[in-house]
Amino acid sequence: MTDSGGPVPLPAVPVLEVGGSHVTAAAVDLDRARIADGTRRRLPLTSAIEPEDFLAALAEAANGVLSTTALGARALGGTWGIAVPGPFDYARGIARYQGVGKFASMDGLALGRLLTTRLNRRPDRLRFLNDASAFALGAWHTAHASRRLVAVTLGTGVGSAFLDRGTIVEDDPRVPPEGRVDLLTVDGRPLEDTVSTRAMTARYTKRTGRPVDGLRELTALAADDVIARDVITSALRALGGALAPWLTAFEADTVAFGGSITAAWPLIGPPLTAGLTQHNPRLQRLALSVHDDGEDKALLGAAVFAVRGA
Repeated sequence: MTDSGGPVPLPAVPVLEVGGSHVTAAAVDLDRARIADGTRRRLPLTSAIEPEDFLAALAEAANGVLSTTALGARALGGTWGIAVPGPFDYARGIARYQGVGKFASMDGLALGRLLTTRLNRRPDRLRFLNDASAFALGAWHTAHASRRLVAVTLGTGVGSAFLDRGTIVEDDPRVPPEGRVDLLTVDGRPLEDTVSTRAMTARYTKRTGRPVDGLRELTALAADDVIARDVITSALRALGGALAPWLTAFEADTVAFGGSITAAWPLIGPPLTAGLTQHNPRLQRLALSVHDDGEDKALLGAAVFAVRGA
């Protein structure tokens, strides 16, 4: 107890969030569910980055946080939460990026062991988790009324996590294999052949003969371009249809959406929800939350995960 009789405040929790184009390090104030002031460090990454440069970027971001007085000696036992995209051996801290079109040179990299030696203050432990799971835990941490929350991240591909009372569910007949929506199919083909940056931009180019640089440009075109709008709405409606039976089986009460494309929610939201409710009208009662601060939620979730393992 503190002198005032209140609970002892949690110390700042150091975290890393690795995306396809960046790494962000920060200290998270779990009492306030926010990033501690002045601790965020963000550096660019590329999908073709070499291991030494990758490790150097992560270490530079992390050491920048360690040098801040806001973190200081109050770090939670030196336990870091680190959110990284799959495929990844999260228990052993080893990258498994093979045949996924990103970070190919990192396949087999013992990230946990090699990053530990590059930190200015040796951690007690590094706890790795999937980036979509981190986003889900962050969303759940700020919405405790949710009993069963499903998180879906939309960007380069589709990420997902299923939480039952804040516990990640992966091996259960109520959820897709490994809790991964990207392993589902649409019309017998992998989901991401329909719903991904690659699929949607390729479909637009095939129909118009014009190349498009990512989803940001495609969603911008959709304001005046009927083909761009049709490509996006048909893909998101298909995603809703693929999600619907699993949300029903899991008895989800909340779905949290994140990722870069959520900035275009007025465009993507209606076909997505239409795809959900077309297959099960009862899903109209779902609480839908949209988080354009997905990075903050992932950092928060990584901190929650670190605390659980400390």
